[in-house]
Amino acid sequence: MSRKILNRIFAALAVLLGGIMTAGAQESYGGYSPYTIFGVGDLALQGSTYNKSMGGVGIAGRNNRYLNIMNPAAVTARDSLSFMSSFSLNVNNRIYRQGDAISANNIFNINDVVISFPIQRASAMMLGIVPYSDVGYEFNEIYTDPELVGSVGEAGSAATGIGSVYKAFAAAGVTFLKRISIGAEMDYYFGKITKSYVTKFGDSSYQSISNNNVLQLNGIGGKFGLQYEQPFGNDVSLVLGATYSTGANLRGYFEDSRYSEGTASIDTISFRIDTMGVTRHASLASEIGVGISLKKTNKWMFEADYTRSDWRNSGMENISGYNLSSIPFSTSVSEAYRVGFEYIPNINDIRYYFNRVAYRVGAYYKKEYFALSGHQIASMGITLGATLPVFRWYNGLSFGVEFGQRASLTGNLTRERYVNFSIGINIFDIWFQKPQYE
Repeated sequence: MSRKILNRIFAALAVLLGGIMTAGAQESYGGYSPYTIFGVGDLALQGSTYNKSMGGVGIAGRNNRYLNIMNPAAVTARDSLSFMSSFSLNVNNRIYRQGDAISANNIFNINDVVISFPIQRASAMMLGIVPYSDVGYEFNEIYTDPELVGSVGEAGSAATGIGSVYKAFAAAGVTFLKRISIGAEMDYYFGKITKSYVTKFGDSSYQSISNNNVLQLNGIGGKFGLQYEQPFGNDVSLVLGATYSTGANLRGYFEDSRYSEGTASIDTISFRIDTMGVTRHASLASEIGVGISLKKTNKWMFEADYTRSDWRNSGMENISGYNLSSIPFSTSVSEAYRVGFEYIPNINDIRYYFNRVAYRVGAYYKKEYFALSGHQIASMGITLGATLPVFRWYNGLSFGVEFGQRASLTGNLTRERYVNFSIGINIFDIWFQKPQYE
């Protein structure tokens, strides 16, 4: 292998390592949401801008122009001499409403860093890091109980939480009989979640009480994927896909501290360390997924996906943070339905640039993995996107926008509406090509 090729490999690994270090330094990858107070927070769609702009599909997606990290079997849909990489950024904007109260926030962060390279002619490998879940919330509450107010004067509390869980993975796939592709992936989950709850009293004889909860966790899981492609005439083919994620038993530790502040006469202090998996059990749920796509090479593609994961025995209640008696939390079965469509007017048009642009649209409906006060939370949305070819048609700058809503105003719930923007860079280069003359 030439020194030039080695330098490229080291450069790619440096980019990936930089992404991992950046992820470890970020406390929260996504936007703030009151629903992230429960469990490990808001679960991220583990796809690139390409996947997100098509409603989140990818289980049956086979495309030699983009890295598809939704199914490890899809890594073989590529040129056998090519190196590929993907890098995405997100801007999340959210508006919340509960009754007459309205609030909003926005946040910018890295979404994924992925590289892929061939192993042999019919096999390839992929390395990357993506966000798995996010915790980010901040809200205040004023106590109105007459008995309490009469005893301690004005009283209120403030709750904050921040943190993320990330997934670093290594995946490999192989194609045999020209139509069947299988893939396997090893996942390592890691992250830190910090939650605090502060209560203050108007009566100066009572000190403010602070509760801090720090969860440092890790876990190992895996994912298996299968794709079958049936070609027809005129470059049209049907692809069937399936995935199974094993989930992961979480390990790590809790640090719980409770202390009071001020010079008042009443004081209570306590500290406790719990080890995950011993005194508290929690795990990430396994997931099954199936998908079907119909495509015409370099022209159009339609895909529909379905995923299901059962969180009822995951133990997320053990890490739900602080007990919110007014909002009972319980885990449930999560399901998602997604559809997406891509269209390219003319990929070989040298006169009109926008005929070479890939245009996308998608939609989804998802039942979240938890229920509040007996109401399972659901999300729905539509997506739009495009990829602008850069230099060559297989290098591109991808854009995506998502319009969605989570929950409604019924049952004293908080309605969350969001507009999320994503931008991704797809890089394609020819490697391992022996020069004709040296």
